[in-house]
Amino acid sequence: MKARIVDFSGVAGVPEFPATIHVTEIKIDAALHYHKTITETRYFLECEPGAAMELDGETAPVKPGIRVLTPPRVRHRAIGRMKILLVATPKFDPADEWLD
Repeated sequence: MKARIVDFSGVAGVPEFPATIHVTEIKIDAALHYHKTITETRYFLECEPGAAMELDGETAPVKPGIRVLTPPRVRHRAIGRMKILLVATPKFDPADEWLD
């Protein structure tokens, strides 16, 4: 594999890269869901007061600078407005998003 320099917008198109990375803004509470094969790691960039993550029925406050790891089959959702850096491994597949 040859080393390359790419920005985040170019990582999705690099076949050798085993994950998906993107910055996303949550503007409303997300729907409770889970993934059967994807592990998600969130790094919180910005959060409004009262922002939280729900993980398997437990709610935890979040703030800028923390990370939350969500393994496969953990039901989760974001609560409140926030901006996060999301890393999904393996690459994100919309077919692996399951709502209750």
